[in-house]
Amino acid sequence: MKRSSSNLRRSAERSGRFAEAFARLYLRLKLYAIVEQRYKTPGGEIDIIARKGDAVVFVEVKMRRSGADEYDALASVNRRRIVRAAQFFLAKNPELAQKHLRFDVIFLAPNAWPHHLQGAFEAG
Repeated sequence: MKRSSSNLRRSAERSGRFAEAFARLYLRLKLYAIVEQRYKTPGGEIDIIARKGDAVVFVEVKMRRSGADEYDALASVNRRRIVRAAQFFLAKNPELAQKHLRFDVIFLAPNAWPHHLQGAFEAG
């Protein structure tokens, strides 16, 4: 039985929402405070914005079929979109702009521990 593209999209959306919820829980267990989730701007979206200590962390969540797909997942991260959204967030929250800013990626795969890649890329 062939699945329609709308069913595939809905399935991917559910999977993405589950991955983001799991990543938020994972970050909370690591003592991060969640500031925003699914932060949408005209230029893009950030899955999670969190704080820990003096750092503001913009987190992209990537769910893959296996942990071996991490390199491909990192290559697929739309860095410009995330940086534009982060700039928009910081313009709306100027008190956070002077903090240490970091862009992380959390990779999730079935039957594998989450892999939190801190400082996955730079804004510039």
